[in-house]
Amino acid sequence: MGWGMKNRMSKLFRADGHCFFLPIDHGYFQGPTRCLERPGETIRPLLPYCDALFVTRGVLRSCVDPCINVPIILRVSGGTSMVGKDLANESLTTSIEEIIRLNVSAVGISIFVGSDYERKTLQNLAQLVNECEKYSIPVMAVTAVGKETEKREARYLALSCRIAAELGARVVKTYWCAKDFDKVVNGCPVPVVMAGGPKCKTEREVFDFVYDGMQKGAVGINLGRNVWQNPHPVAVAKALEAIIHKNATAEEAEALFNEMKSSK
Repeated sequence: MGWGMKNRMSKLFRADGHCFFLPIDHGYFQGPTRCLERPGETIRPLLPYCDALFVTRGVLRSCVDPCINVPIILRVSGGTSMVGKDLANESLTTSIEEIIRLNVSAVGISIFVGSDYERKTLQNLAQLVNECEKYSIPVMAVTAVGKETEKREARYLALSCRIAAELGARVVKTYWCAKDFDKVVNGCPVPVVMAGGPKCKTEREVFDFVYDGMQKGAVGINLGRNVWQNPHPVAVAKALEAIIHKNATAEEAEALFNEMKSSK
């Protein structure tokens, strides 16, 4: 790994090797998502707790202060929407020149293993890696899953993560699963971060799965809706940071959340 790649990767992960990525890219296929109508206002109080923002170029240019010190992971795949025929039919949306101009620390792209567009999205990943490696820009592969809940099982997730790593992704974002998540992580030779998925019913549910995933080898999270759609987003962010970077248990995180919530 060259100096440039090491430097960018070091910006994404703290000294403990762990990370808290905050995705706000949902609008690229969902439109004005609840609590992201004004992304700049949503993220402002959360920036002290996250290690990187996952964002599209449009929101980055129009809503994110260029003076912030938080690294940027740029979403560079898309081309579909919730009202379209198939969310898996994505293409690359951003050129390498634009990626360099925006001075981002990494880029992120979705792959849809097992879908009708598996080959296309895996080729998107390979093409992106080919371009980004020339300039020492790490690629994060997102093992995207639609409504098929059975695809959030270890066998499928392990398959998707390993393929992403084999094609050159430097980081893989995937879903946590209750059974055999350690097998997903152990079968992937690059760092694995956990996606949030659909909004959880309770904060404790979030803390439990994040703690479990960290114990089983994940290096961090890439959670959005379970943070900024919560009525107390800063309290959730601080509690999650405690699990990721301070070795807090789910119980300790919940206590911290309740303390911050009641102090307001």
